[in-house]
Amino acid sequence: MALHFELVTPAKLVRSEEVHMVVVPGGEGDFGVLQGHAPVMSTIRDGALMVYKTEGAVPEEIQVRGGFAEVSDKGLTVLAESVIG
Repeated sequence: MALHFELVTPAKLVRSEEVHMVVVPGGEGDFGVLQGHAPVMSTIRDGALMVYKTEGAVPEEIQVRGGFAEVSDKGLTVLAESVIG
């Protein structure tokens, strides 16, 4: 099963795709999200989202600046203040 992942800034929808896992730079520390993760909402700190397209894949790094992450039954939505690169 795949995790639906969306990355959004105030200006636009940056990503909307199915992935294996995302590691989020949470305000209280990094946390990984897989399909079926319990619902949670967290602030995010400046840092790198690590996006694993498939199990065992080399992660893609996306630099984000501040914002929030929400995990729901629909997947993971990251609302970032800005995305670098």
